Amino acid sequence: MKGYSVFNADQIDGLPERYRATPSALPESGKERIEFADRFFANLGADIRHGGSKAYYHPVGDFIQLPRFEAFVSAESHATTLGHECIHWTMKSTRLDRNLGREKWGDEGYAREELVAELGSVFLAADIGLAIEPREDHAAYIASWLKALKNDKRLVFQMAAHAERAVTFLHRLQPKAGENSNEEMEDRRAV
Repeated sequence: MKGYSVFNADQIDGLPERYRATPSALPESGKERIEFADRFFANLGADIRHGGSKAYYHPVGDFIQLPRFEAFVSAESHATTLGHECIHWTMKSTRLDRNLGREKWGDEGYAREELVAELGSVFLAADIGLAIEPREDHAAYIASWLKALKNDKRLVFQMAAHAERAVTFLHRLQPKAGENSNEEMEDRRAV
């Protein structure tokens, strides 16, 4: 691991203008919504709200909060983040009733649930043909996962099983599960 000093362009005197990114100069590639992913998530019947600057599942209110679509760097980033939160959404007692011992933010139960959500979002992205993009919070999660994994060598397999159950649950909420939705997924994988 290496450290690098990084400066904001506004902190550098005399920097040529070509190094200054402006919102109008940023490329708009990848910002078209992914229709298949939008349909998949709409079929879940989850309460998905947009606004603010953070993505999370609110267990007490039983809703998913996401920043507006335009805040994401790409449509894939939006869809995979929503997938991550939808995996959390499956933990409710009326769905999969998954309680991994979380008592507070950052404890071992929290690390376990985040590992389930992250693995589940990767499985789901593979199923529906989305590219996974690293997020800023991955490094923080990895530290907590390593601590939990050090205490239990089988943990990753157990959490992967929970993640697979969550993904299967989400697939079962799709219309005509086992028919058209699976055929459409196979078509997307072939692309």
